[in-house]
Amino acid sequence: MTGPTLALTRAQILAFRRHVGALDERLPAGWVSLRLAAWAGLQDSMPRAALLSIHARVEGTEPSTWEDPSLVQIWGPRGSVFVVTKRDVAVFTLGRLRDDPAGLRRAEDMAARLREHLAGRTMSYWEAGRALGVPPNSLRYAAATGTVLIRWEGARRPVVWTVPRPRVDPRAARLELARRHLHVFGPATPAAFAGWSDLKPPRAHEAFDALRGSLVPVQTPIGEAWILASDEDAFRAAKAVAPARLLPSGDAFFLLQGHDRELLVPDAKRRASLWTSRVWPGAVLVGGEVVGTWRRAHAALTVQPWTRLSRASKSAVESEAASLPLPGVGGRIVVRWDD
Repeated sequence: MTGPTLALTRAQILAFRRHVGALDERLPAGWVSLRLAAWAGLQDSMPRAALLSIHARVEGTEPSTWEDPSLVQIWGPRGSVFVVTKRDVAVFTLGRLRDDPAGLRRAEDMAARLREHLAGRTMSYWEAGRALGVPPNSLRYAAATGTVLIRWEGARRPVVWTVPRPRVDPRAARLELARRHLHVFGPATPAAFAGWSDLKPPRAHEAFDALRGSLVPVQTPIGEAWILASDEDAFRAAKAVAPARLLPSGDAFFLLQGHDRELLVPDAKRRASLWTSRVWPGAVLVGGEVVGTWRRAHAALTVQPWTRLSRASKSAVESEAASLPLPGVGGRIVVRWDD
């Protein structure tokens, strides 16, 4: 690839990411919008985080929206639970399938054993693992074959069942996964793609090389990277900014690793409070910037702002909190400001 031909500012990059992530203007209700909201997958390892990510992007989100017939749960990178659309299962499973002999054999063998044992049944993954004589968590290796779906309620262990393998070539799925990453997280690098997808670095580099004709090299405040050529005009376009959004733990907007976090949150101390060593808090987005964190206990939502917020900004955050479609939470959601 040739050197950068386009210099992008931090403001342009974050505005683009908010725009493609539907965080400045919610999409209308419907399965098409759900698919766009889940274009890079919706992490759901914190119970109902995917639902709150949908709420930040789609109008009319209800407590049951995550159960829409167009959506399913899978095990994704690092064994995390993700919500994706049924039609995109191959992208997020076969796209990550190992092609080294040992890795491929482990995934295929585990999938075959699980399919034979379940024989069309749905079962707790713990029970299935014990019946097969393997650590239950090792069943997650089978997920990359595209034949294992799960349902996780949060308070209970996931249940698993098997489905027919998607008729998609794994390499084609991997290239589409790379396109998804570039579109949602762009500008991006092969290293960032590897970290996000849990692919081995050589495979991530191969994917970027295969897409070479559709990429544009760019210079960013944290170094050289690439964007999809089809996205270039969108980086230059002016965009509106939503007053506030409450993004749950693991939301795609800040599902970043290493050096890439510096662009979203330049201050190292603030980065440490958002990307903690344990369970991440949620991110408070005001005027297009992450301005603090939030956590919830039942109907009480505690916000820790990093700077003094105006009365209007606080009101916008409180309005977002009041609209959260929280399953099983009765009464009004109370916001506590820890500032």
